Amino acid sequence: MTRFAIASLLGGVALTLFGMSAQPALAGKADDTLNVAFALEPEALDTYKIAGREGLILARHIYDGLLYKDLDTGEIKPALASAWRFVDPMTMEFDLREGVTFHNGAKFSADDVVYTLNTVLDPNYGTRFRISVDWIEKVEKVSDYKVRIKLAKPFAGAIEMLADALPIYPAAYFKEGGSAGMAAKPVGTGPYKLTEMTPGIRYAFERFDGHYAGSPKGKPAIGKIVVRTIPELNTQFAELLAGKLDWTWRIPPDQAARLASRVQIVNGPIMRIAYVGMTVTAKGKDYPTKNVLVRRAINHAVNREAIVKAFAGGASQVLNAACNPKQFGCAQDVAKYDFDPAKAKALLTEAGFPNGIDIEMVFAAMPRPVAEAVASDLGKAGIRVTLNEQQFAAGVQKWRAGDLPAFFTNWGSYGTGDVAFIISNFFGGGADDMVQDKEVIDLVTAADQAQDRALRQDNYAKALKKIADQAYWLPMYDFNINYGLSASLVFKPHPDEFARWWLSSWK
Repeated sequence: MTRFAIASLLGGVALTLFGMSAQPALAGKADDTLNVAFALEPEALDTYKIAGREGLILARHIYDGLLYKDLDTGEIKPALASAWRFVDPMTMEFDLREGVTFHNGAKFSADDVVYTLNTVLDPNYGTRFRISVDWIEKVEKVSDYKVRIKLAKPFAGAIEMLADALPIYPAAYFKEGGSAGMAAKPVGTGPYKLTEMTPGIRYAFERFDGHYAGSPKGKPAIGKIVVRTIPELNTQFAELLAGKLDWTWRIPPDQAARLASRVQIVNGPIMRIAYVGMTVTAKGKDYPTKNVLVRRAINHAVNREAIVKAFAGGASQVLNAACNPKQFGCAQDVAKYDFDPAKAKALLTEAGFPNGIDIEMVFAAMPRPVAEAVASDLGKAGIRVTLNEQQFAAGVQKWRAGDLPAFFTNWGSYGTGDVAFIISNFFGGGADDMVQDKEVIDLVTAADQAQDRALRQDNYAKALKKIADQAYWLPMYDFNINYGLSASLVFKPHPDEFARWWLSSWK
């Protein structure tokens, strides 16, 4: 899952270029080229092996899935599959679209679906997030244009996951080159084909004129896209103001306010949330976070309203439940912990720690000033925190090993509007579940496996209520993103953090 690393919540970067006198000029409209900048390098473009949002955005322009979700309507639409149905509760059948061509000229058929999905669900392939494919037992070819997916377990999120998150690769090409081959020269059926790539630095795309008729992504209005990695925000802003850039994102709130008079600034809420996870069950470790009174004290000690106001800006809000309110099943009728340092101290005393406690908190993919603000609030309540900043992968490794009492990071739910993609990961009994509450696991599992939405909602609500009552997490806030756009660009943000440039156009 991608991390929201970011400079984006901070207002600490001095914008020294506002003194420029030149007025913004048209950037790419004149030659029909959308010029894009990311601060972070996109990962290699085998979608199944990556987590960074930058690479995943590029991949969605190259590849298509069986289905597609229209986030503006919530409707699941046919994509490479023209129709689908449940043959029985554990078998899904897909009619495949005929006349589809990959960028290399290969014709799409059932063989591509069978080979792609059976390959990536094999644990030896190393698909980065097993939750994305571990619900599939196998994929079978029924005919050249019909396949069946046998489920390994009932999974209510199957349709959501098939909606563009599991792209289909050309079987012969994939078989020959494997993951490395796909990463070196990605080939899909998507609306844009990659024409040039300096990995991590520069990517050039052209509209794929062979993109199949009837695609839910439609025919892109913009002919070419050039994506560059520009780590320095000041450089991005300078290019945006000079008319050399059409699109960038994750602009800190204070910078966005200053840029707004010169370029288009669009703000949009996203599915990602920040949270502090607390270890409850690590064997052989005497973490104070095993005590529910301590966990409640931590929840009361942090002034989340002030932190949101100072650092998040825009549409961000303090959270109480362990999910994003925009997600299906994210019940809000849960215990709330107001900022109350005195109560936090009283809870620590009641827990047997009248002199306070000392804990280590790793933070990853979160800005240091935010982590320092959390630690400062905790310290004032007698919870003395040793902050330890790590790369996300290293932090997760320590978390899963039970080597951390507290982990401050963020989670984007794969950009999916369903709580199955957050609480099932952290409270469903898997590798990231450092709580292992059997009652919660049973509730989450029942919800994940039910097809009845009301039943799912009810079980998730009960699980979230228990999670909040036991203060297993300190939910912090949800995120929003500021986009900086050239004056000539039409772009609509979506809460799943996937830029859909195939929907963009010039004014």
